[in-house]
Amino acid sequence: MTVHIGPLGPEHAGEALTVQWAAYVPVARHYAEPNLPPLTETVDALRADLSAGIPALGAWLDTRLVGSVRGRPDGERMEVARLSVAPDMQGRGIGRRLLAAIEAAAPPAVRTLWLVTGTKSDGSLELYRRAGYAIVGGSTDAAGIAMAVLEKSVGGGA
Repeated sequence: MTVHIGPLGPEHAGEALTVQWAAYVPVARHYAEPNLPPLTETVDALRADLSAGIPALGAWLDTRLVGSVRGRPDGERMEVARLSVAPDMQGRGIGRRLLAAIEAAAPPAVRTLWLVTGTKSDGSLELYRRAGYAIVGGSTDAAGIAMAVLEKSVGGGA
């Protein structure tokens, strides 16, 4: 299995949203909440995000998109958002590779990467911990789910 990581453009919005939905449906079941923000995002909103020139990467197995991730830079900080891997492809290191790739794609001014994940998402929390992220706080998402806020220093701040 050779998975290629490469740029994700607006033309990939439909495929990326399909992967995102497939990846987040089990999360929604875990939290008993069908309206998680990644499941309510529309293809138009995703296409607009991808058209805005933000760092966005996909993972392809041949021609099939099997994962994606976006970065949302804001000065010296960048949010790592919507890391998604197709359920049948999870556990193969694709999420770890996408995370490393989006970190490497951060603009030079970025000194801190941050992200959120559910406090009961043990697998995600472990992935981020192994990648050097630390919990720095908490929040509640639009669906009312308790979220852990994680950060990692990069660039000149590392």
